[in-house]
Amino acid sequence: MKTPIKIIIVAALAVAVIGAVALEQSKAPVESTPANAIAVAGNDSSKSAPATNAPLPKLIDLGADKCIPCKAMAPILEDLKKEYAGKMNVEFIDVWKNPDAGKAFRIEMIPTQIFFDVSGKELFRHVGFFGKEDILGKWKELGVDLTGKTSAGIILEEPVKPDTRPRDHVCFMCDEDIQPKTKTVVKGQSEQRVLCSPHCYFIYFSSIVGADPIVEEAKVSVTDWASGNLVAAAAATYIYGMDAKGRPTTKAFADKAAAAKEQQTSPGNLLAWDMLRSKELATRCAFCDRAVYPEDACGVKFGTTHGHGCCTHCAMGVAARLKQDIEVEAKDGLTGELIRVKTLDGQIASLEPATAIAWFGQTKGPDGKWASAGCFKQGFFVNGGNLQKWLDARPAITGRQITIAQALSDKMKLSPEQIAKACKLGECK
Repeated sequence: MKTPIKIIIVAALAVAVIGAVALEQSKAPVESTPANAIAVAGNDSSKSAPATNAPLPKLIDLGADKCIPCKAMAPILEDLKKEYAGKMNVEFIDVWKNPDAGKAFRIEMIPTQIFFDVSGKELFRHVGFFGKEDILGKWKELGVDLTGKTSAGIILEEPVKPDTRPRDHVCFMCDEDIQPKTKTVVKGQSEQRVLCSPHCYFIYFSSIVGADPIVEEAKVSVTDWASGNLVAAAAATYIYGMDAKGRPTTKAFADKAAAAKEQQTSPGNLLAWDMLRSKELATRCAFCDRAVYPEDACGVKFGTTHGHGCCTHCAMGVAARLKQDIEVEAKDGLTGELIRVKTLDGQIASLEPATAIAWFGQTKGPDGKWASAGCFKQGFFVNGGNLQKWLDARPAITGRQITIAQALSDKMKLSPEQIAKACKLGECK
């Protein structure tokens, strides 16, 4: 249709609510871009950089500098422009400042991203916020090879060294060495689970689908701190203290008097099993619902609510479970440096530092298929060097390096049924 497109300036509040700024709909088709549109864009003063003369594929983002999702696109466009310089042209056009460009490109909503091949033919357009990994994935889907993309990173399909520790000396949950004084055992019908502490028992318990506390606690034995003998967990008395990092510590005693005597030199509160269980299960992962200590967890903010992710990957999964944008504060698995992630519409909106990466711990099953190695073998790292040092200290680990955007994307693809089974014993894939 020949009717000009009229750009409607939408109030900033409306922008925040709907996540994109509406322009009056044109009845003209959006499948292709008019031949003169590129020329119009060439006159726009708000482009991030002039296009090169080389015949390169082009990404044009049409938005406005005061549009909230457009602002979220800005650092992504800048990263793409730097990372793929000489391989792809990236331009930004402010259609509020240059309404003629909005008309020429037949823009109905902002931000809109338009993908062009080397001849200038429009291949695809997307409306709304578009994450970096999704943009790169779309180029690949369109058959455009952006050479020079960063490598896949570290992949370990076989351990550097096999784990030769006796299995009854290794915690079933966290894979750490078992200390004799805190050893905890869960007896099953055909086998027993050996855990490093009562805390790992409660993680184990919260990983069982439909677990009955009374039934399960009858299977649990803990080590008496005084004698080294196993005693029924439900009958023991516990000194519940705190270490230098603020993490709870637990010492079990068969005799309450012995616990009171130890309390004189080992500060803490005397707790019975029921109270210990209440405290241990008080904080849960907002994705998989497993018990977690806040000191070990990632911080997750969704709306005005603050919660936790028991591991970095579960923290990203909160966006999938709640269908909300989230903010995550995670710690580098090696150094503890903070890594901050914000999502928008199920994609990465910002990442600090930009060099941060993820490790996806995996194990190969008897059927040859790869599955998650569990929350204790996942992590975020500020750079590849820190990841490599972390792996060097864990030569038996297997898995692969992925982007944090991929970690989020993997979770966003899960169905509600898969999310309900996440991190559950025998169910997590």
